[in-house]
Order: sequence, then C-alpha cells, then structure tokens
Amino acid sequence: MSKEKTNSKEILLKLCVSGMFAALVCVATIIIRIPTAVGYWHFGDCFVLMAGWILGPWYGGAAAGIGSMFADLFAGVAYYMPGTFVIKALMAILAAFIARAFLKKNERLIGYMIGGFVAEALMIGGYFLYKWLLLGRGYAAAAESVPTNILQGAFGLVSGVIIMQAVVKTPVLKNFHAYAVTDKPRLS
Repeated sequence: MSKEKTNSKEILLKLCVSGMFAALVCVATIIIRIPTAVGYWHFGDCFVLMAGWILGPWYGGAAAGIGSMFADLFAGVAYYMPGTFVIKALMAILAAFIARAFLKKNERLIGYMIGGFVAEALMIGGYFLYKWLLLGRGYAAAAESVPTNILQGAFGLVSGVIIMQAVVKTPVLKNFHAYAVTDKPRLS
C-alpha cells in the first residue's frame, strides 16, 4: 500500500474515532450526573483523558473539547462553552504528551497517573479563572467551585486510569495503537 493511501486511512480512522470520542465525552458528561451544591460530577473527564491517551494530543484534544462543549450546550450552560472547549482540549493534550514521555521509559501507568493529575489540576485552575475573570462572578464565587472540581478531577483521574488500563489489555486497540499506548502508532 502506498504511503499516501496509508496516511489517508490513518487520518480517516482518527477522524471517525475522534467523532466517536466526542460523542462519548458528551454523553458521559450529561447522562450520569451526580448533583453537588455548585454543579455536578460526571464521567466526562474519564473519557477526556482517554481521548488524549488513545488519539494523541491533537485529535484527542479536539474530541475532548468538542464533546465537552456540546455537553455544556445540552445542559443549558452555553456561557461555559468557550471555556470548556479550551480547558478540556488542553486537558487531553497535556495528558497525551505526558503519557507519551513516560511511555519512552516504559512506565505507561505512571504516565497515565501523572498526565491525568496534571490535566485535572489544569481543569480545576482553568474553571476557577474562567468563572472569576471571564464570567465576572467574583473571586469568592469562583472559589466555591474548587472543592467540587477537585473531587470531579479525582473521580475522572481514577476512573480514566482504571478503564484505560483495562482497555490496553484487550484487543480493542490492536489495529489502532495510540500515541500513549505505544510509541509507534500503526494501522493494519
């Protein structure tokens, strides 16, 4: 098969899987919601991290940002859409790059944990700044959401690492080796 056809196949596969991840992030965010005093917890962050780990930084970031942004739209909080797009895309990008760095040392699990931790810390700080500076809600109002976001981040990190470890052990990714699963993505 020519290099051009291989590249086309890889791009098409990544676009299709990216679309599926965007839908999965959106559904995981809006279907199972655990209400809190200042928002809700959800499984969306789990799949935001996995999008970065499986699709790599750019496709994973796009899928995470778009899926999360649409979840805000469907949840009736459209004013969060721009911030959510940027924050969730950056989460997937950071998680992917950090996991890739640890993969070279053959420490995949540590890469997932550290990448997920950094990504979730970005989410906590990102929403604090977005609510305080861009939405103009004030420092105190923005600070109210920090404890909830810490728990949301911990939930997303733990569930993402557990599910990713299970997925890596299955043949699901056999023909779609991601950047954070192996250092040499390949398609069959």
